[in-house]
Amino acid sequence: MCGIFAYLNYLTAVDRQSIADILTQGLKRLEYRGYDSAGLAIDGDSDGEVLIFKEVGKVASLQKLIQEQNTIDWTKTFTSHCGMAHTRWATHGQPSRINSHPHRSDTKNEFTVVHNGIITNYRELRLVLEKKGYTFESETDTEAIAKLAKYIWDSQKGNKTLTFTDLVKGVVKELEGAFAMIFKSVHFPNEIVATRRGSPLLIGVKTPKKLKVDFVDVEFGGIAEEIPAEVEGAPTTFSSLEVPKLRRSESRAFLSEDGLPQQIEYFLASDPSAVVEHTKTVLYLLDDDIANIREGELRIHRLRRDDGISSIRSIQTLEIELAEIMKGSFDHFMQKEIYEQPESVVNTMRGRVNFDTHKVTLGGLKTYLPTIRRCRRIVFIACGTSYHSALATRAIFEELTEIPVSTELASDFLDRKTPIFRDDVCVFISQSGETADTILAMRYCLERGALCVGVTNTVGSSISRESHCGVHINAGPEIGVASTKAYTSQFIALVMIAIQLSEDRTSMTDRRNEIIDGLHALPGHIKEVLAIDQELQRLARDVLHKEKSLLIMGRGFQHATCLEGALKIKEVSYMHSEGILAGELKHGPLALVDENMPVILIMTRDSLYPKVRSALEQVTARKGQPIIICNKGDDAINAESKTIRIPQTVDCLQGLLTIVPLQLLSYHLACLAGVDVDFPRNLAKSVTVE
Repeated sequence: MCGIFAYLNYLTAVDRQSIADILTQGLKRLEYRGYDSAGLAIDGDSDGEVLIFKEVGKVASLQKLIQEQNTIDWTKTFTSHCGMAHTRWATHGQPSRINSHPHRSDTKNEFTVVHNGIITNYRELRLVLEKKGYTFESETDTEAIAKLAKYIWDSQKGNKTLTFTDLVKGVVKELEGAFAMIFKSVHFPNEIVATRRGSPLLIGVKTPKKLKVDFVDVEFGGIAEEIPAEVEGAPTTFSSLEVPKLRRSESRAFLSEDGLPQQIEYFLASDPSAVVEHTKTVLYLLDDDIANIREGELRIHRLRRDDGISSIRSIQTLEIELAEIMKGSFDHFMQKEIYEQPESVVNTMRGRVNFDTHKVTLGGLKTYLPTIRRCRRIVFIACGTSYHSALATRAIFEELTEIPVSTELASDFLDRKTPIFRDDVCVFISQSGETADTILAMRYCLERGALCVGVTNTVGSSISRESHCGVHINAGPEIGVASTKAYTSQFIALVMIAIQLSEDRTSMTDRRNEIIDGLHALPGHIKEVLAIDQELQRLARDVLHKEKSLLIMGRGFQHATCLEGALKIKEVSYMHSEGILAGELKHGPLALVDENMPVILIMTRDSLYPKVRSALEQVTARKGQPIIICNKGDDAINAESKTIRIPQTVDCLQGLLTIVPLQLLSYHLACLAGVDVDFPRNLAKSVTVE
């Protein structure tokens, strides 16, 4: 949750208004991560002055507040300056100016910090700091970070060798939980320190000349002196301050050919969508990296050398384009992403499916295929929409591989301390690759020796780095909170994994070929469904808009569609909706059905068609008037019934088509309700907290 952004210019003249515009525009790109409130911190006119602006609501409210500041000289130019900003998804304390970020250490703003994540031991830290005389203003966990930085600074005033990096190391050492943080201080002007653990953070670099090398060295340090003794009676914490004993002493990438610093700008962000309009040259921080940017140079520090952690950080080139993260001619990002699905499913398959030879090749799994085929069971672990994609493909996995497959919600998986063994294969599905519960479940499985496979949409994410192998779904950037094309691309990626795992089974050749032919026809079929959008809009307006509740029923391959469709309707339109397995109708849910209860029934032509017809008869016998999602040309359905007709495809791929009408219905219901489609209340896209 939350989006953090920072901008630092060195030997590059930029006026204060432009700095504020860069920061707020960066926040707008990150607003899908949280939109309860926003704030930023920039330098004032005198040395040691930091200006903080915070406002409740979206970034537009913050921009309006800044425009009203008539006493500030917005034309003042800085050749070197660092500013930072934050858009919030509230976890501790209600949305308010005082609870908004950046948070400060004191009334003089000696240390300011923006933070994404949750500090789980903030209460203990707050108690200690309050006993030491530090006064807290907000209800947040983040304020304890800023106060802790101030405490370490006050304790080390006599230490003239204390650097900003040393100080942040001392802070990080005391923190428990998940975080990505950026620090700014009046004691270290034009300098930024950033660090992450469990929450994403990347650094974009913009220079007039090409960088000398495509990597940054990592500097390792050790433990140094102790922080002064604790106040008597206070809880024990603040053990020691880490001061680096550097292994390397130069940041080779950021010097010019003559060895002198060059003009340079840095952009720090939670997501590449916030920096792509400025630069495509980026570097992803790993957990426990501490990045220091000072006098044009970026240095990356770690407290100690960890096994398996590289001693360099590669500088990469972003592949996304600015146009991909803009709405274009669409009214909302969600609408754009629904309509992009014919292209996004092609991107997921591109270079992996040979439709002529009926062969699937997933390079990320190649080395591990024999191990996966020998496993005792496959465990899918995910949250929300990603969990539904696992549920949608479980049956075809079991059919093609004849390996038992279970699906687990990551939070419940952890709560139960589920038994995992070395001959298990655990598949972790996450659009962002940063979902906190899924990452913790992955680390739990890694500790127990299971083979861990990641299925994500984000190169450089925690899951893609920490898993043994995996598949990138290549769905393109998703800006709206409701994951639409991620669902269909994850669905296809999992089907491709199942096909490749079964390629050694001759008895399944015809079935595999049938599925691959279905994948080939899929983009055209999705376009056919999108063509009935006007019909779906009328259905939403005339039949469903005024309703308070909605039941969506199906079984077999369509059960996951029911759950995902109900979730979409809930999260973007706030209408109560429930996905029901039609086989369970008689065991309770049928009591809800009467002439006033709207029902959507998914009844496509597959092996379970007669059983779903039985469910239809049970509903109509209770005076229900269901809307039926069925295949084109199905004449067995009463002509008087309300129908949504879609193309017929292979049974295991039919869910890729039945979900699209439900995505469109959820979008239209949200628009009719007058809610903000792309920013549903109480939700954020990248769930980086438990």
